[in-house]
Amino acid sequence: MCPREPALSAEPPGGAALIVVMACLTVATGVLDAVSFLALGQIFTATQTGNLLFLGFGVAGQGGLPVVATVVSLGAFAVGAALGGRLESAVAARRRHWFPLALLVEALLLVGAGLAAWERGSAGELPQSQRYTVIALMAVAMGMRNVTAMRVGAPDLATTVETRAMTALVSGSRLGRDTRMGYGTHAAGRRLISVGSMLAGGLLGAGLLAAGLRPSPVLLLVAVTVAALGLVVPRLVRRQLAAG
Repeated sequence: MCPREPALSAEPPGGAALIVVMACLTVATGVLDAVSFLALGQIFTATQTGNLLFLGFGVAGQGGLPVVATVVSLGAFAVGAALGGRLESAVAARRRHWFPLALLVEALLLVGAGLAAWERGSAGELPQSQRYTVIALMAVAMGMRNVTAMRVGAPDLATTVETRAMTALVSGSRLGRDTRMGYGTHAAGRRLISVGSMLAGGLLGAGLLAAGLRPSPVLLLVAVTVAALGLVVPRLVRRQLAAG
């Protein structure tokens, strides 16, 4: 009978490998929010703090912001968080590879969103029901992603929210000189990577849409990227275990 893999093999990779994986996921988040905001109607599917504000503005009747689409995104995100919590904790309890599995499930949800966003004929605005379906699938994927990132617990690499990383970057720099925020450590590089990755993702997503790509192929491209990360993570973990 083959011995069980050690518990550590069920964990994400560490060190520089983890930073690269989380940075790629952050870029993917920027692309997804670019698609949802620019092509699906001024809502976010990952940055739910913005949606909470948009919902308040929309209910107040200011700014012409959507209410129903925002509620769909918020609700689907909550479903994704619940799904992620149940799935990932159950898989981890069995000493299985919960991190790559979570990425593969996220990729499947994004494939569903990409297929749901498929347009026939000339490019145009998606019908409302189709648009809500795409938003919901994207938000479920991002709700699950937030659980994944929180379970990983990589400092300053949340992949979806950059406010804390930006705050720590400034307050822990020579400007802020706050030792509790990492002044005098090597945390600044990691924080710059995190913030820069989100900016790069937004630029990439907006650039792809500006170049004439429809939401569907952009979503499928992100799905392939996330799936590739999910497939490569176990190899990274095995290499680190062998090296250690």
